[in-house]
Amino acid sequence: MDIRKVKKLIELLEESGIAEIEIKEGEEAVRISRMPTGPMISHAVPTYAPAPVAAPVASVAAPAAAAAPAAIGRGAKEHVVAAPMVGTFYGAASPGAKPFVEIGSEVKEGQVLCIIEAMKMMNQIESDKAGKVTAIMATNGDPVEFGQPLFVIE
Repeated sequence: MDIRKVKKLIELLEESGIAEIEIKEGEEAVRISRMPTGPMISHAVPTYAPAPVAAPVASVAAPAAAAAPAAIGRGAKEHVVAAPMVGTFYGAASPGAKPFVEIGSEVKEGQVLCIIEAMKMMNQIESDKAGKVTAIMATNGDPVEFGQPLFVIE
């Protein structure tokens, strides 16, 4: 794909106000996405500033985080959905949108529960079990670690 076409697509994206565009020409494809501004950036900056101080604490807290799903999901009917990656948790598709799920929501297997932003990529996290959401253990904009419990489904 010609670079001039890509530049035109970027201009189209900026002028129109749409969030994402994907164009395919034969075997070539390009996807251009605009990241929302505002609270998401302000949450990310404080997280990275104290990283050198928090690094030793994180290594001590890792065993506790690994034990948390076992402590939470002790009931035979409870299932813990853990973060499959490190990133930033978002409970809705955009800042003003309705959350994907709320406490008390009935979910089906494969239903989107949240989004985790990792390296500027928005990754949809899906339920691996059908049931009722009994707990949401992260809030919008929170940094999450691999294996950290996010939801409890009964």
